[in-house]
Amino acid sequence: MAVTDEAIEKIKAMIVSGELGPGDRLPPEKELAERLGLSRNSMREAVKALEVIRVLDVRRGDGTYVTSLEPDLLLEAIGFVVDMHDDDSLLELFAVRRMLESQATGLAASHGEDAAIDALQEEVDAVDAGVSIDDLVEHDLRFHREIVRMAGNGYLSSLVEGLSSQTIRARVWRGLTEQGAVERTLAEHRAIADAIAQRDPGLATALATAHIAGVERWLRQAAHG
Repeated sequence: MAVTDEAIEKIKAMIVSGELGPGDRLPPEKELAERLGLSRNSMREAVKALEVIRVLDVRRGDGTYVTSLEPDLLLEAIGFVVDMHDDDSLLELFAVRRMLESQATGLAASHGEDAAIDALQEEVDAVDAGVSIDDLVEHDLRFHREIVRMAGNGYLSSLVEGLSSQTIRARVWRGLTEQGAVERTLAEHRAIADAIAQRDPGLATALATAHIAGVERWLRQAAHG
């Protein structure tokens, strides 16, 4: 194992064991390096790497702290990675999203609070096929985000959100507009929201699966003509 990787593993072990918790300040660099049997240089490189993936927060002139370790923070890089992939890779990512989000939609129908369900239906009521692309993208983000959050699992929510970034959503909505499929897509949103409101997890899961599969189909056609 490379020296820097060893340093990363040792700091991670301190967090996993509970010796360091969210918001805690790390001991001074020299003290921590000595305690872990590492050089200050390898310690510094490990801290930089853990800062990049949002595990540590280096505050100049103050010290180095463990972040909140909240899932949305730790998983935010997924959206960045997704944006860089080609069409074939996007299809694989959408397949993962379909599997995860369909199950999350079923959970939303089982566990969603009444206020959240009301808000979801208001979101659907507020948009129609005549709105701008930008507004459609924002609606899509809110619609899917609210559903997955209703499932009550922060890691699932962050994973699903990262798998379809704003960049990809904009591209998909432009394509749907050109195909004249916006009304159908919004009608699918309505059907999903209604299934959740009816507390029907089986129907909600099936509708979400079909909805995301439709986007996959469009992407496949766009990628391969």
